Amino acid sequence: MAGSVQPRQLAFALPHAESLTRDNFLEGPSNEAALALIEAWPDWPNRIMWLAGDEGCGKSHLASIWAERSGARIVSAHALVAAAVPGTLATGTLVVEDLKPNGFDERALFHLMNLAREDAAFVLMTSRIPPSAFEIELRDLRSRLRAVPVISLAPPDDLLFRALIVKFCADRQMAVDENLVSYLASRLERSYAAARRAVELLDVEALRLGRPVTRALAAELLRQA
Repeated sequence: MAGSVQPRQLAFALPHAESLTRDNFLEGPSNEAALALIEAWPDWPNRIMWLAGDEGCGKSHLASIWAERSGARIVSAHALVAAAVPGTLATGTLVVEDLKPNGFDERALFHLMNLAREDAAFVLMTSRIPPSAFEIELRDLRSRLRAVPVISLAPPDDLLFRALIVKFCADRQMAVDENLVSYLASRLERSYAAARRAVELLDVEALRLGRPVTRALAAELLRQA
């Protein structure tokens, strides 16, 4: 029949469970200082600490490990409001996730830091950049933030990068071999975000095309990227 159209398999980005437990955390030189901080609690050098690192480097994973150990609540920085600070800090431990320039209420954060000091509470903040890189209008908050000790997470080394690729595949229940892992590790940008995006693309396209996840498919997708 002229003009017939071949049916196309639809690919749906189904949610997948990413394990954020201590047992599932991949250790390496790039994150050993941050992991040591989490495991040292409550013997911290300061009651307010800051984890800084690129997208996907494990900040949220570490924060989840600490929250499980300490009973901390987790709140997004953009959702922090001054009126809710006392209740948010009620457990004596708190994670403030994903601080971004101009992405939070300065007065609410200043109130939180003051109350944490008064109540001897612990606060763990996460961001892609250190507090010294923020442009803060409130002078008192600016000085407080710049006094917070920062633990930075670096890009992964080769061994950790390979392990991350395997982990991201396992999170999506993708069976992969060493040949594919080596191929991706040698061609992707050495970052957590790049590994995660590549694995997600492989998963979605393999489903859409009805093909197994192989080195050949990865090569095709990377050539098109």
